[in-house]
Amino acid sequence: MSAAFLLRRIASPKKALAGAAVAVATAGTLLAASPAQAATGASQAQAIAKKMIADSAQYNCFANIVDHESDWNVNATNASSGAYGLVQALPGNKMASAGSDWKTSAATQIKWGLDYMNDRYGSACGAWNFWQSNGWY
Repeated sequence: MSAAFLLRRIASPKKALAGAAVAVATAGTLLAASPAQAATGASQAQAIAKKMIADSAQYNCFANIVDHESDWNVNATNASSGAYGLVQALPGNKMASAGSDWKTSAATQIKWGLDYMNDRYGSACGAWNFWQSNGWY
């Protein structure tokens, strides 16, 4: 229900003001929920990556790439290239080789990203070194 509709439906000015305040508070709550949910998703993805990458130096290199590529958002999509996910796979469906849940699973995206980094650059730190020189990997 829109705030304007709510205001038209309430007859008295006091009730209209109260109704508008409720509508604004509700909208603010909905807007405030999104960053908190994103932070939780990022925290969960980081925890998964830490479990999957035992070596702290390799984790830090992997984390640096993901920080820059997607800010730990499993749904991150590059509008111009279509690259997708935590590690910005291009095309995103390449990650299906790591699991059918590649669109939504941080663990699947991390597994695919680590395999890619190891195959192409020898390690996550090799990928990060390349990224630092080129701005991509």
